[in-house]
Amino acid sequence: MARLPNVFVLILSFNRREDTLTTLESIRKLNVESFKLTTLVVDNASKDGTIAALRKFKMDNGEFLFIANKTNLGFAEGNNVGLKECLKRGADYILVLNNDTIVDSDLVCDLLKVFEKYPKAGILSPKIYFAEGYEYQNRYKKEERGKVIWYAGGEIDWKNVYGTNYGVDEVDKGQFDKIRETDFATGCCLFVRRDVLEEIGLFDKRYFAYLEDADFSQRAKKAGWWVLYAPPAHLWHKVSQSSGIGSELNDYFITRNRMIFGLTYAPLRAKIALVKESFRLLLKGRKWQKIGIKDFYLGNFGKGSWL
Repeated sequence: MARLPNVFVLILSFNRREDTLTTLESIRKLNVESFKLTTLVVDNASKDGTIAALRKFKMDNGEFLFIANKTNLGFAEGNNVGLKECLKRGADYILVLNNDTIVDSDLVCDLLKVFEKYPKAGILSPKIYFAEGYEYQNRYKKEERGKVIWYAGGEIDWKNVYGTNYGVDEVDKGQFDKIRETDFATGCCLFVRRDVLEEIGLFDKRYFAYLEDADFSQRAKKAGWWVLYAPPAHLWHKVSQSSGIGSELNDYFITRNRMIFGLTYAPLRAKIALVKESFRLLLKGRKWQKIGIKDFYLGNFGKGSWL
């Protein structure tokens, strides 16, 4: 009898205790008939009682583990702590998952089928809906809520070095039901083969937060792996609007990290444009945009100057 693959679900938590527990409750309902499940939560020094709640949590359909980081290591390095542990424990596949999601019971089974069908695929992201009530707009009918798309694959505008999700705000009517290559797999839900991690390494900790998933996807592509958008696998995301465009956190990390990402992967003309833009931001940008540019040129990466 063939050995069932070891699948690890890796969740990074930072406060938002109730969201984390809701995500874990949805994982508890996963169909695990075709794989062996281990769920690992890595906590980034939450102050809201998350650790106490994790100590009490029990998983019915597989092993449950958690690691408590002493400080907030950010998305990239926080997940790296978990990825190393998953690999050490024999993971064949790892699902990197946000702690504000609700997964469909067949999510992992559906993703494993895609890996079986496409052996060159190294990273997958499923269809992701806005969780009901978390849509950007209020124009939807009651029966449409929960079917509004947040991610159906993504595209990088290399001229301007910005990533965008396909399908945002569209009601799902089957228009994004085909498996296809995507410019990036989203860190909200990213399913990766062990072989990919062993070949290209983990997330680049210089990013701390934002664009580390795009960087990871580009490194996989350069190594010859396919990065695929993989329906019918799906889940729901409580999309946060607190760190959106114009917030100080967004200003700092997007500004600095676009420089890292763009000067690594973008065409020459876009690199030149980025450098020109950086000088403009130094002179006329918002406070944290200026700090982000300064930190890039000073090599102050990771958490950098962020509060």
